[in-house]
This record gives sequence, structure tokens and C-alpha cells, in this order.
Amino acid sequence: MSGHRIAQIAGATGLTGGHLLELLLADARYSRVHALVRKPALSAHARLQEHTFDFDHPVKPPCADDVFCCLGTTIKKAGSQAAFRKVDFDYVVALARMARDAGAKRFLVVSSLGADARSAIFYNRVKGEMESALRDIGFDALHIFQPSLLLGDRQEARLAERLGIAASAFIAPFMLGPVRKYRPIEAKTVAKAMWKTAWNGERGIHVHPSDEIATLGA
Repeated sequence: MSGHRIAQIAGATGLTGGHLLELLLADARYSRVHALVRKPALSAHARLQEHTFDFDHPVKPPCADDVFCCLGTTIKKAGSQAAFRKVDFDYVVALARMARDAGAKRFLVVSSLGADARSAIFYNRVKGEMESALRDIGFDALHIFQPSLLLGDRQEARLAERLGIAASAFIAPFMLGPVRKYRPIEAKTVAKAMWKTAWNGERGIHVHPSDEIATLGA
């Protein structure tokens, strides 16, 4: 029997978002799952409704109780720092504001370990500024997930990137104590942590670092 909560997901075609979408669709407690996509590309499912969505010319998104944001890119893929900021700050914050205006109670977002609005590192600074902006929007519950290096099947990954991920995975068992939080983490583990956290009933603002995500998503 289907439940009565409605989920919305942005970034469902990405590494983490793809795993998360599967979990949401398998969870009968959600009567509907709205996916915001650039173009219809997802598999058919009775409770899935795709919405073609242009973040440069956004329209009011569908109403949802729980909004999951897995939007994100890299500076290399975006092509410039400005283009990166547009996706990882502008799009994420715009989505959150529209979702809150439409009545969303919970917002769960993928950020990054090291996010800091005062960081000298551009990537970390943008992520930190995004987190700061989300804190001011006023959700009943805001959950910020800060994973370390994400592991998973990246079809666009180049050889050097694949080698780097493989090396990180190899040394992960030796990363103990204070450096444990820097262990690489499977994207599907992050997705599971987000899905489970949406149902924990906690209110307020919560930041989940990578080692906590690993426990939540176990």
C-alpha cells in the first residue's frame, strides 16, 4: 500500500541521484516521486513523474514533502569557475527556495567534505556558501551531507581519474582515527543515508560528515 508522502529529486541521472531514485521508487511510503530532469530519460514507474526543468528559466516545481538535491558538477566538466558556481550554488539555492515556497518540509542536499564559506579553495568555498544560503531558507529540517571522494561507476571518468579513485580505495582501510572521515565512500552509501535520514523525524539543521554518512548508509 502506498503512503502519503511525496518526494522530489533533482540530479536523478547523476552518480548519487541514480541510486537514490531507485531507493525512493522502492519505498511504498512515498505515493509519488517527482524527478526534475533536463529531458525525459528515466525508466517508467507507476509512482514516478518526470518534469522537464530548466534551471536557467525555472518554473514552480511540483509540491513535495521531501526534496532531495543531488545536483553537482566539477570545474573541469563545467568549463569554468563561473559555470561551476551556477550549478553548485545558484541552481541548488534556487531549487531550495522554490521548494520551500511550494511547501516542502525537508531538504536533503549533497555537499562536500571540506565545505567552508571562508576557504581559500574555490570549490570548498562555493560549497560552503551554498550551505550557508540554505540555512537561511527555513525548512523544518535541513540535512547537509558532506561526503569525501565518491566511488561508483562514472561513465565519463577518464583514465587518470579512475586510477586516482582506485588508489584512494586501496589506501582507505589504512585511514584510521582523525583521517577516517577522508576515506572515499560509495555513492550508493550516500544515497541510502539520505533516504533513511528523511524518515528520522528530526527537525532543525544537521550536517553529516563522510564518516557519519558511512554509518547511516550501512
